[in-house]
Amino acid sequence: MEIQETPVLTKREKLIVSGLYLSRFDSKALETLGFEGFTEAFNVIGYSLGARPASIKNYRDEFDPFFPNPRLGWHKRPLRDYCREVYETYGGLSFEALTELVKSFFREDHEEDLESFEDEESTLGNAFAQRLITGQAAERYFKSVYSNIPDFQGRLIEDTTQLGCGYDFRLEIEANRKDFLAVEVKGIKDLTGAISMTRKEFNVARFLRDRFFLFVAKNFRETPCHSLFRDPISCGLEFKRVEKRTIEISWSTKV
Repeated sequence: MEIQETPVLTKREKLIVSGLYLSRFDSKALETLGFEGFTEAFNVIGYSLGARPASIKNYRDEFDPFFPNPRLGWHKRPLRDYCREVYETYGGLSFEALTELVKSFFREDHEEDLESFEDEESTLGNAFAQRLITGQAAERYFKSVYSNIPDFQGRLIEDTTQLGCGYDFRLEIEANRKDFLAVEVKGIKDLTGAISMTRKEFNVARFLRDRFFLFVAKNFRETPCHSLFRDPISCGLEFKRVEKRTIEISWSTKV
């Protein structure tokens, strides 16, 4: 069974389909998406879709009794109606079709980033997962915790990820919109790792000084947590300038 065009699914349906995919194809699904284990998959997919990681696990467990995997799942209760609808609609898709459907859930906000890794995915198995960790999962994680961070409490949040202004979020006081804080979000798989800032991000951080925060969401492999750096250019982090040359490919024809 194949799908002719990408369907428009609700958030809950995306969560259910993701759980179905992980249950049906088990370790093959993890390897294809670039996850080293289910905990990492639950964390990254869950946060990327704006849900609790436990939701992905629960939906995987719900479908486990229907597929030959090592888990029993929720075998002592009937499949819930809304899960059965998803199962009947998408449970018969081929591995390739269901993989593409799951991947399509994460292309809306970071389509260019993900497309840039298409060629690498065939040789670097973790490219897809890595882009989610450094993109959607980290940003959604930030949105889920920012209101508990003392420096940000009482401020309104504006998502600027698509505006190209050198940071991902702008935090304002409603009565004084000019007194804003800028937050650039990065994500890493483990508790420690390398991050990079673009030239624009670095320059904006140097200009805004203590109004610029670098927020690092980390440890998606196990239990996500974060570190926060105010004025990252001057706070003690050691940045090394890295220069890269890129080749841009285009296609031409005569008309």
